[in-house]
Amino acid sequence: MEQVLGSDWLITPAGGSSGEAYLAENSDQQKLFLKRNSSPFLAILSAEGIVPKLVWTKRLADGDVITAQKWLEGRVLTKPEMQQDEVVQLISKIHHSSEILHLFMRMGKKPLEPWHLLVNLHEKSKKLSISETSIVKQTVQFLTNHISIVENHKKVVCHADLNHENWLLGEDDHLYLIDWDNAVLADPAMDLSMLLYQYIPRSNWEQWLDQYGIQLNDHLLARCQWYMTAQSLSFYLWHLERGDDEEAEKWKQQLTSNQQLFIKY
Repeated sequence: MEQVLGSDWLITPAGGSSGEAYLAENSDQQKLFLKRNSSPFLAILSAEGIVPKLVWTKRLADGDVITAQKWLEGRVLTKPEMQQDEVVQLISKIHHSSEILHLFMRMGKKPLEPWHLLVNLHEKSKKLSISETSIVKQTVQFLTNHISIVENHKKVVCHADLNHENWLLGEDDHLYLIDWDNAVLADPAMDLSMLLYQYIPRSNWEQWLDQYGIQLNDHLLARCQWYMTAQSLSFYLWHLERGDDEEAEKWKQQLTSNQQLFIKY
């Protein structure tokens, strides 16, 4: 990173699971957020005001791409703040943006079909030698039995990691959604399920979805359960793979609670 900016910049790790994010500061109090091989469609997200302003992009000799964004002074949303209108308005804007969708498709991104997601989960569980445990077998069987519910639906650009820590509120009260590395072309129920299950009280789902621009019905509930179950298994396996047993247990408990909603096993 030092060769990109020069010796008058101090570069320190900025955290995050990828280990490829940095804070750069110089003597003039300028601050930049640097990331290696960030999402290629960061420019349109910046233009739409969805992520902090993109300052420049540079390609290194080894082929890696470094992006620099304006360093934003602000804070992440708390879990209760995820119920605010600005959250549903922003995710609706993203899902309904033809510009974001068309750019994503021009990048050659293929839609994430439910069967592909299911195969990936099964293969990862086999790799971790837990494919025969009761919770994994039961979950994979559920996803297999009900896959027809989530087939042949319109695809949008999904963020796919809508943890409250990826929602950044700037000092100017502008809300940003950051960390687009896992974005996919998928059923919007993938994103909606994570927000509804994790942050929105069940009694408010109908009103929340109305603000988003879709009507609550039994079929949507079933799609959301399918994707929440799939993502819970995905996060469970992801944390197990990294030896984070405490977080893995939280997602295992989420898998158990998923069984009690809308579609019976």
